[in-house]
Amino acid sequence: MSIRARDGLGGRAAIVGIGATDFSKDSGRSELRLAVEAVRAALDDAGLAPADVDGMVTFTMDTSPEITVAQAAGIGELSFFSRVHYGGGAACATVQQAALAVATGVAEVVVCYRAFNERSGRRFGSGVRHREPSAEGVALGWTLPFGLLTPASWVAMAAQRYLHAYGLTPEAFGHVAVVDRRHAATNPAAYFHGRPITLDEHAASRWIVEPLRLLDCCQETDGGQALVVTSVERARDLPRPPAVVVAAAQGAGRAQQQMTGFYDSDLTGLPEMGVVARQLRRTSGLGPDDIDVGILYDHFTPFVLMQLEEFGFCGPGEAADFVAEERLPLNTHGGQLGEAYLHGMNGIAEAVRQLRGTSVNQVAGAERVLVTAGTGVPTSGLVLGTDG
Repeated sequence: MSIRARDGLGGRAAIVGIGATDFSKDSGRSELRLAVEAVRAALDDAGLAPADVDGMVTFTMDTSPEITVAQAAGIGELSFFSRVHYGGGAACATVQQAALAVATGVAEVVVCYRAFNERSGRRFGSGVRHREPSAEGVALGWTLPFGLLTPASWVAMAAQRYLHAYGLTPEAFGHVAVVDRRHAATNPAAYFHGRPITLDEHAASRWIVEPLRLLDCCQETDGGQALVVTSVERARDLPRPPAVVVAAAQGAGRAQQQMTGFYDSDLTGLPEMGVVARQLRRTSGLGPDDIDVGILYDHFTPFVLMQLEEFGFCGPGEAADFVAEERLPLNTHGGQLGEAYLHGMNGIAEAVRQLRGTSVNQVAGAERVLVTAGTGVPTSGLVLGTDG
């Protein structure tokens, strides 16, 4: 694969099973148990048995290793196991890794999973704690002493610049929160089921770090989500319609940092997502007008606007109006603001439901769905489609 040429992965693998635990603030069970519950549910959904699995993929910051999950889930021998770094930026890359293994014959059935007690256990939103020294952590030494201690504070710097550059107010971010919560309100699996919000309620929510309010920030969730990936050929013999991996990509910008690139020449965009956007377009041949649904990583509302602009759905500074006018069905499960914060894996599951026609907020005729992973860090993305 090259960042300058179309790759050959598209159309060779598909997601055939999705499974999740309940999404809560206090699961009352271990992260390993959550992972196993999600994996078994995904295999049941796919019509496959644990014995069919020969590959596992997860995130580096996961307490439940692939081999341990396989053992606890009754999975036998593995020919492929892998982890992807950079937090939420890994979400779509887990599917890419699985698809690469399937396409090359390294594995036949690969399970991607993510499980954590992110609310009752380790809370990522609390910032940098007990971190071992590392080369990539050096950049944080330029920000932590000045009080930029949490993800919200890091994103707030870019968000403030975005508002200044385009003459906008924090209300611009509220449109994302309102859309997500409206979809969550009709989704029984969402933590905020039955609880939509208005722009006025967004504006009345307390400041976290200006210009970010409480309702601009994703929630914290206990839970697990798993996905099953196999070849398109095998997928056709399984009970559920496959969600074909039309294109998959990872991306890191030049001199990429982890949410603290404040010395970049332009803080109003997301260069790492620009890399992903170009590769997805090269491989799929699809542009913004060809996408039926967008499932965009929404850990913080400003980065949803920037993603829309990086993918060319609208021009720089125009994304707030784009969202307000609902020109693209967006985060139809409620997103991480409304459904659950599972580092984007639940968004991939929603894309699968849209292509199956089973979403609670179904978009009629949905055939191509764009899914993105975490931004401000090295990231990833997918275009998923129907078979044929």
